[in-house]
Amino acid sequence: MNEYFKQNNISRFGNKQSVFKTIVMLLLYFLPFVLMLSGLITSFPLILSCWIIMGIAIAGIGMGVMHDANHGSLSQNPKINRFFGDSLYLLGGYPINWRQQHNTMHHGFTNIDGYDEDISPPGNIIRLSPHKPLSNAHRYQHMYAWFLYGLMTISWVISKDFKQLMGYKKDNIALTSTKTYKRLFLDLFISKVLYYIVFVVLPIILLPIPWYLTLVCFIAMHFVAGLILGAVFQAAHVVPTSEFPMPDDSGSMNNSWAIHQLYTTSDFSPKSRILSWYIGGLNYQIEHHLFPNISHVHYKSISSIVKKASFKYELPYNIQPTFVQALRNHTTMLKNLGR
Repeated sequence: MNEYFKQNNISRFGNKQSVFKTIVMLLLYFLPFVLMLSGLITSFPLILSCWIIMGIAIAGIGMGVMHDANHGSLSQNPKINRFFGDSLYLLGGYPINWRQQHNTMHHGFTNIDGYDEDISPPGNIIRLSPHKPLSNAHRYQHMYAWFLYGLMTISWVISKDFKQLMGYKKDNIALTSTKTYKRLFLDLFISKVLYYIVFVVLPIILLPIPWYLTLVCFIAMHFVAGLILGAVFQAAHVVPTSEFPMPDDSGSMNNSWAIHQLYTTSDFSPKSRILSWYIGGLNYQIEHHLFPNISHVHYKSISSIVKKASFKYELPYNIQPTFVQALRNHTTMLKNLGR
């Protein structure tokens, strides 16, 4: 991989494409909001459409901008990465929690029950691992899971970040070397209050529709964002080709970390440029998991290198031809795990 970047004389970080995407996604998020609050858009159908567009933008910012930034691959400048990594505040989330859950636990322990929080939803309401307890309700999870995915980002806004931070404090996890947990809770509280003021209180005051319809629009925005994010991430890790290995009694895994990623991850829709652009190259999930410090704008180019190496050492390189097929496979996996 190093040789690829050296021979082509390019940086592993983002490029002009990253800059363009950042501008487009931020405009897609803020422009509808400004148009509504300024009074230029007044009818409820158009206002609802603006909130839905913002939901699409939330997913786009999360996958194509914030994600790279928090992996340190958006820019060579760490300050720029931290600035855009903190764009998660604008989406209702808490960056410090996200980096622990995603960068450390999900990437370090992919599909390992008890460690990867992405396969451990609260209350075991969805069974995403064969090592989780099975209940009668799980028989229908392939139908109701999609609704719950839509609640993903709204859960950040309401309570998940507080519960998650309390869990990290209980487990004595050092999230930062400069702030105490008392300060982290204060920062989290302030960030939530500011988010509510800007994206809930101001719209209720300024939009020419009843307050309850404004809340409906706000929830619709987050539902769209959550559904997109849930579909993209689950289609890469909870499919029939995915394995869910567990450590032995001594805490050791059978495979090395890199080989583990190949057994637990799947690419999808490699020929769709539009989808790949929008979701931040996360259809190349294998490449991302092996090289999270490389910007997503390079994933398509380096995928042939990863595929060739996988075949050379007779390791799996799972690809689902289309996003629709990936969603079907995830649905099949939900059915299997529910039975």
